[in-house]
Amino acid sequence: MEDPRANWPASGADLHLDLSAGRGRAELVRALHESIRGGRLAAGTRLPSSRSLAKDLGIARNTVADAYGQLVAEGWLTARQGSGTVVATRQPPAPAAVIPLPQAKKLRYDLAPGSPDVATFPRTEWLAAARKALVVAPNEAFGYGDPRGRIELRRMLADYLARARGVRADPERVLICSGYVQALALLGEALRGRGASTISVEEYGYNLHWDVIRSRGLEPVPVPIDELGACADRLSGDAALLTPAHQMPIGVPLAPIRRTAAVEWARATGAVLIEDDYDGEFRYDRQTVGALQALDPERVVYVGTASKTLAPGLRLAWMVLPQRLIEPVLAAKRTTDLQTATLDQLVLAEFIASGHYDRHVRRSRLHYRRRRDRLVELLAERAPGVRVAGISAGLHVLLDVPGDADELVTRAARQGLALATLARYHFATTDDERQALVVGYGTPPDHAYSGALDLLCQILGV
Repeated sequence: MEDPRANWPASGADLHLDLSAGRGRAELVRALHESIRGGRLAAGTRLPSSRSLAKDLGIARNTVADAYGQLVAEGWLTARQGSGTVVATRQPPAPAAVIPLPQAKKLRYDLAPGSPDVATFPRTEWLAAARKALVVAPNEAFGYGDPRGRIELRRMLADYLARARGVRADPERVLICSGYVQALALLGEALRGRGASTISVEEYGYNLHWDVIRSRGLEPVPVPIDELGACADRLSGDAALLTPAHQMPIGVPLAPIRRTAAVEWARATGAVLIEDDYDGEFRYDRQTVGALQALDPERVVYVGTASKTLAPGLRLAWMVLPQRLIEPVLAAKRTTDLQTATLDQLVLAEFIASGHYDRHVRRSRLHYRRRRDRLVELLAERAPGVRVAGISAGLHVLLDVPGDADELVTRAARQGLALATLARYHFATTDDERQALVVGYGTPPDHAYSGALDLLCQILGV
């Protein structure tokens, strides 16, 4: 019986040459030409000897030698005694003209809301958690797993959320997502699959979230906001998306009477409440507002995220689901991405278990409180005509300004400062006449914060 190894490549390099059109010299020259022009054989690549390539391809050695000789003569190859045959260096063709796209003016400072100070990400502690998590991780953690996420993280989150946010959580009801937007998309898909068609949303919020809802076949319906939060008596439809701990962007918590009313509405109608707890850990002036979910875990979906406490780049969020939504949401998760990246889940689980997460949140709370205090103090001194609101929690404040808010944003942009108007977050901007800015104090790194505040006060003090 013939030894199969007799047909193995003898050259030590597999050139993957297409000789389907024939095995003569012309076909070999054409195949080598295409490989060099296409970049598969880069300049400096050493080719097999003519004897080795002839054996690999099953053709005569003279055919290979003649093909090499022609390509050397044409300048595609070089051949030196003792160095073998090498792909020659050639002048690359001139790149096609590229029409540059207009670039947005680079801003010096960013006081738009929505992001933490990513410079404070605890790299050293995260690296220590990553090392430990990788050492102790079971082999099966690197394979396909439970779409709900790693049990290590679900257990840690169930304990943390019960302790820090008052959530009634069980690891079996926790589902890990690749960020808040995916969580909302999965919920929208599951609700649509159960026959839902409309969802109440607060009249101020992120238009991206409304777009996600629409993309899942649901129609968002705005609910008015006042000093007590969302008007619970105006809730309608099959679900409601709320920010009870800290309304985004008005900054007020949902009043107790309205919390109760919202839950009673959900019970009476069979609707689902979606609690977006995007920055619930950051409360400065009074007792933390606990999660709405604790009032009725079977009517409220709790959604949290690491985007504000750690960094948006982690793309980690979590849901605590009512029993009836576990399977529908899992079905949506399986067909979306099957499972969220396992390694980051393992690291976050260790990060929480080691106490690093609690310590980081406490440090961050103090860090942002100092920033908020400095902002409020400077505004009182240099822009006394501005009314400041929504300062008790979160990473932004609301500034009612004299004059036109859009004009202030334009003036700020010309001077290199990013700001956002309140109207930007209104469901129907044409109906919003309140002249206000939403100023985030989380984004700038420490070295830029003073400069950002100084420029803000210059603009507002004019």
